[in-house]
Amino acid sequence: MTPEKARQLVMDALHRVAPEIDLAAVSPGDDLREQLDIDSMDILNVMIDLSEKAGCNIDDEDYGNMETLGQCVDFLVANAP
Repeated sequence: MTPEKARQLVMDALHRVAPEIDLAAVSPGDDLREQLDIDSMDILNVMIDLSEKAGCNIDDEDYGNMETLGQCVDFLVANAP
C-alpha cells in the first residue's frame, strides 16, 4: 500500500467516525485523540474501520503505535496487502 492510499484510508475512517472534524487540521505528528478531541471509543471505531478497509489485522497491542496520523500511515504501509 502506498503512503498516499494509507493516508486517505485514515482520513476517511476519521471522517466516518467524527464527520464534524476539520481534516485539513490533522497534523501527522500530533496525537489524534488530543488534536481532534475524540475519545477511546472513537479511536477503536477508527481502528476497526481501518482494519476492514485496508484488509489487515490491527491488534489491540498495535493501537499504542498508531496514535498519530503518521504512525497510522506507517503501520498500514508496512502491514496492508
